[in-house]
Amino acid sequence: MIAGWFQASKARRCQFLLPVLIAGCLAAAASGQRAVRARPPAVAGQFYPADAARLKLAVARLMEDALPPRGLEAVALVVPHAGYLYSGQTCADGYNQVKGRGYETIVVLGANHTSADLTGISVYANGAWRTPLGDVPIDEDLARSLLTQDPDCTADTSAQEKEHSIEVQLPFIQTLFPEARIVPVVIGMPEPAMCSRFGDTLAKAAKGKRVLIVASSDLSHFPAYEDAVNVDRQTLEAAAGMDPGLFAGRIRRLMGHNIRNLGTCACGEAPILAAMAAARGLGAARGVVVSYCNTGDVVAEDRSRVVGYGAVVFAAGPGEADTKALDRPKPAPPPAPLQAADRRALLDLARASLQRFLATETVPRPRHLAPRLLTPQGVFVTLKRHGELRGCIGHLPGDFPVGLTTAWMAVQAGVNDPRFPPVSLKELPGLEIEISVMTPMKPVAGAGDIVAGRDGVVLRKGGRSAVFLPQVAAEQGWGLTEMLDNLCLKAGLTPGCWKSGAQFTVFQAEVFSERQFK
Repeated sequence: MIAGWFQASKARRCQFLLPVLIAGCLAAAASGQRAVRARPPAVAGQFYPADAARLKLAVARLMEDALPPRGLEAVALVVPHAGYLYSGQTCADGYNQVKGRGYETIVVLGANHTSADLTGISVYANGAWRTPLGDVPIDEDLARSLLTQDPDCTADTSAQEKEHSIEVQLPFIQTLFPEARIVPVVIGMPEPAMCSRFGDTLAKAAKGKRVLIVASSDLSHFPAYEDAVNVDRQTLEAAAGMDPGLFAGRIRRLMGHNIRNLGTCACGEAPILAAMAAARGLGAARGVVVSYCNTGDVVAEDRSRVVGYGAVVFAAGPGEADTKALDRPKPAPPPAPLQAADRRALLDLARASLQRFLATETVPRPRHLAPRLLTPQGVFVTLKRHGELRGCIGHLPGDFPVGLTTAWMAVQAGVNDPRFPPVSLKELPGLEIEISVMTPMKPVAGAGDIVAGRDGVVLRKGGRSAVFLPQVAAEQGWGLTEMLDNLCLKAGLTPGCWKSGAQFTVFQAEVFSERQFK
């Protein structure tokens, strides 16, 4: 993880002169204006960029990369609510299905992450919500209808003051539906009868209006990658069936299987249940899974603990439930040499990923890749400026697809190499990208089995380790002894440490750079 990069910066304190405050209040009173309470952003700079320009660009880029609209008569969406780096593309896939529709109100059903006391339903009934893109006004009439017609609803908004599951939806709503109002709702418990009653109430209040319902929910937390793929498939298949009883029962059964590290199947189970009921009341009859991924598909970090994300449309009109989006592409057979087109695709992906991260704090999701680039392999990405090293970080184990590993290592090399300050967006055009795609690593008995210039080497001794890529020896003009002495130094050991008690692992690499394609 990129330590500290996503932490929110300290808020700047502004001081206002008392006369200015007084003048402003008098002016508002004289004009008959009522002060509007705006709930301030709670997770800007953590879940999404705090800078308005960067946030606007982030949403625009995610929407540009979104899966195309499928012509669905959408009544409700299920979209995720994690940080944009991880779930933003899946979220955009969902919103692209309703882009261009003239909604007057969007009801955002959020999960309850912050209030253990909330057992009912919190409705934010007046004022506005604020993001770096501005204020989004509340549809006070619709909110009032929900409060008066459903006894489970409360106007107590304490559960919403720090709730991110609603807030992360707003920049998409502001971008796509700038004239729309919102009704933020947090549902305290996934109690089926309560969610069904609320859904019925919402459908009656929304009937005859141009309303979109958004259920904000991530999926599985925190199983291993393959377990997540299996659990999330079953959860999304049940969601697409639009049967609340089947959906809630499927989650109970999955949770009863004692899957390692599985904390939940859907942290927005209650919003999904309510959205199902409301969507049925408004004429929806089928669910369509638009998109799915988990964190192991987005960043090359740790597939032993992942979080799942899905986008689903509850749609009116004929047709059956559609879960084809859950079918996953197959990688190519064991690694063959990369073709020129594959190499160029990896170089383009590396540059695009670093550029996107520096500009928006997100990365393009590497999908639609050739089967060869889905094959798991280790990768190092090296950045050079005028031939001099500017950053180099890699991932040796071949446990992620080569395309994904390349994209993420490009970001890491740009901003997380401790030897250098982070790369700036301004200097990126002047950098050259070099990629080293690894063969599987294998242990060797000793230094005599290593060929300088052919082999990359990992040295381990006394709890310390270091690695050189195959090309390092040639670039530095080193023979075997000099290379191993310098490898010891890199590991924080003394030259010659490799002569006894050291363990060696070697690998080879396909090495190519942008210079070869100019």
